[in-house]
Amino acid sequence: MRWGLWILLGLAAVVFYLLLPVLSPFFIGFIIAYLFTPVVGWLALHRISRPLGTGLVFVSLTAVLVLTVLAIIPLLTEQTARLIQLFPAFLAQIEQQIGPWFEDFFGFSLDASGLKVLLTEHGQTIGSILAEGAWSAFGSGYALLLWLINLLLAPVVAFYLLRDWPEIMERLEALLPRRWHQTIVELAVESDRVLGAFLRGQLSVMLANAAVYGVGLTLIGLNTGLIIGLVAGILSFIPYLGGVIGISMALIAAYIQMDSLWALFWVLVVFGVGQTLETVVWQPRFVGNEIGLHPVAVIFAVLAGGHLFGFMGVLLALPVSAVLMVLARFGLSHYYQSRYYQASEPQSGEQRSGTTDQSES
Repeated sequence: MRWGLWILLGLAAVVFYLLLPVLSPFFIGFIIAYLFTPVVGWLALHRISRPLGTGLVFVSLTAVLVLTVLAIIPLLTEQTARLIQLFPAFLAQIEQQIGPWFEDFFGFSLDASGLKVLLTEHGQTIGSILAEGAWSAFGSGYALLLWLINLLLAPVVAFYLLRDWPEIMERLEALLPRRWHQTIVELAVESDRVLGAFLRGQLSVMLANAAVYGVGLTLIGLNTGLIIGLVAGILSFIPYLGGVIGISMALIAAYIQMDSLWALFWVLVVFGVGQTLETVVWQPRFVGNEIGLHPVAVIFAVLAGGHLFGFMGVLLALPVSAVLMVLARFGLSHYYQSRYYQASEPQSGEQRSGTTDQSES
């Protein structure tokens, strides 16, 4: 029976891996439902039925999303265009200031103007190559259609999961073997506590970082501060990556736009304040030490998830790591209480006394 269970689990894992592209809307829908089921539960406690509460949550989310898009997208579009326009100026700066040193050191000139002409003349060809690359990434028209269907299905799946969440959990709990029921329930409750705190906390940290970087860079006069701050905030779920990419983009943009060392200094101040707030305020306040993963382990988890499962693996790497940490703590606690860990070898004197007693007897 035990071998049959392991074989069944192995087959389920293989099927899960093969169906991963199709399961993406269910993953996204589950994450949405998981994040907002406490809100629907709170509404249910205040005598609002779960279907009505689910509808209110989705209407509110849709309204917030639409208003955010209407308010931010035009600014992001404008600032993205400005950021693209800065590229030729950046090449000119490199040619003027680094070109002579490069020629003296390596013996040939750095022709940035030629690169600009090349990009201008072959812009259409480059666009065609990028379009073909995007098409090949989808694989076929069917894959593109499947991706669009998945995008539309995610909110539908989230709605039904959110509405029927208690019944689904009760049915899953009823399937648990009675022998391991209590242990699995305790692990599930602990995983839910850690995972919920981490997901909501990490989302709050990303939004707070995006706000600090975007507002700070805009206040020092950087025209592309909003888009750079948003990119840095979104990427901040990977330790140091958001800060490194954001500060690199901001330093380049500030130097080209303002051509002043003071501008670079204020960029460093903005990111210094942002990193300090993330370390001292955002992380302890929103996330805490729920997971306990070292930054190197976080980076490894994200890279491993991306390598094994693509973009969906990147999104799920840290939540899965949170659950694995709960299981690891459970295993370590049993290991520390086991005979194997607590048993100690008898001292040499005890061994001799035991041998003497046996010989006398």
